[in-house]
Amino acid sequence: MEKQRTYFCIDMKSFYASVECAERGLSPFETNLVVADPSRGKGAICLAISPKMKTLGVKNRCRLFDIPKDMDYIIAKPRMKKYIDVAADIYEIYLDYISKDDIHVYSIDESFIDATDYLNMYKMSAKEFATMLMDLIAKKTGVPSTAGIGTNMYLAKIALDITAKHSPDHIGYLDEELYKKQMWDHMPITDFWQVARGTANRLKKFGINTMRDITNADSNLLYDTFGINAELLIDHAWGREPCTIADIKAYKSRSKSVSTTQILFEDYDYDKSLLVMTEMALNMCQEMMKRHVCANNVGIQVRYSKDIRPSTGATRKMAETTNVFSIIKGYVKTLFEETTYKDVPIRGLGIFFNVVGEGSEGYNLFTDYDKVEKEKKGEMAILDIKSKFGKNAIIRGMDLKEGATAQIRNKLVGGHNGE
Repeated sequence: MEKQRTYFCIDMKSFYASVECAERGLSPFETNLVVADPSRGKGAICLAISPKMKTLGVKNRCRLFDIPKDMDYIIAKPRMKKYIDVAADIYEIYLDYISKDDIHVYSIDESFIDATDYLNMYKMSAKEFATMLMDLIAKKTGVPSTAGIGTNMYLAKIALDITAKHSPDHIGYLDEELYKKQMWDHMPITDFWQVARGTANRLKKFGINTMRDITNADSNLLYDTFGINAELLIDHAWGREPCTIADIKAYKSRSKSVSTTQILFEDYDYDKSLLVMTEMALNMCQEMMKRHVCANNVGIQVRYSKDIRPSTGATRKMAETTNVFSIIKGYVKTLFEETTYKDVPIRGLGIFFNVVGEGSEGYNLFTDYDKVEKEKKGEMAILDIKSKFGKNAIIRGMDLKEGATAQIRNKLVGGHNGE
């Protein structure tokens, strides 16, 4: 019989805001601070707010105009490189005590740890080991954290998301029996990991509002409604999770793709949006060259301002398998022209490619191979220069046109200020 495992899920509290407070020598529990770019106006989204502001009723991911006008607070401009550096420091703390094979970085501020084999090694209880890691993080970075402890990854995540926030030591614990006692009747069901609002609404139509309701529901009904995803819902309703960190490490995706999305700084018209979509296509072609892959299928998506109209877009199989911009941009332009409304302001763009290895590169009978090879050599030279001197070391004429965003975005990390 396999021994019972112990998992941690450790999350940094209001990570970006806590980093900014620590940089200023301030406590995030006593300081009103938001991370937002004030240059984007009062409508700027707050990427994070300090725990103190949360206690005052300010919602996370609010906009600046949502904050009460009589509230004094600090605005910190996002610094994504700084947050990545701090996240790396936290990971280094884990590596001092845990093998990388037993760590799964779930997001920049949250990680799963399989602590099973370390409790006897360090002669600590699960709570003592988690507390030690949290204390080390706070000491080195000034960032407070919360931990969930569970007998599988799912229970560790639920302990973090639901029970830890009500615990004085910011640590929650769940095994399957405690989960049934404490969580089966918890509402709303959207508090549970991987239960989105759409899923909750579909469950509600059948009178299912809690995890207990799922365990009592007709499994055929669940499979008819959710397909294979019903298996995940049922397992999680019982507190089961067969997936381990080892499984995650061993997983290899069958499908491969590259993609990028962009929320525009303001409403764009049709022509400016096509310009930006073309810049994005170039960026993806260069990314494919760096990864040594080629595209055989392209797709785009256009989102309109204030959801005036539903998003539009389409995908298309290409006659060529390539990463050459001069060929791909034609497909992107055609898709854009065929599917995009010309008289509706645009606020978001997306582009994606299905990719295969460079060994599958192929062209049609009318392709000028000398021209293709010349372009590829030129792009590789440009990539080499950019890697040495920065992304804006070489720019194209289209990047200088009104509405172009490439030069600005080249300075960003994750779509935010990269200082």
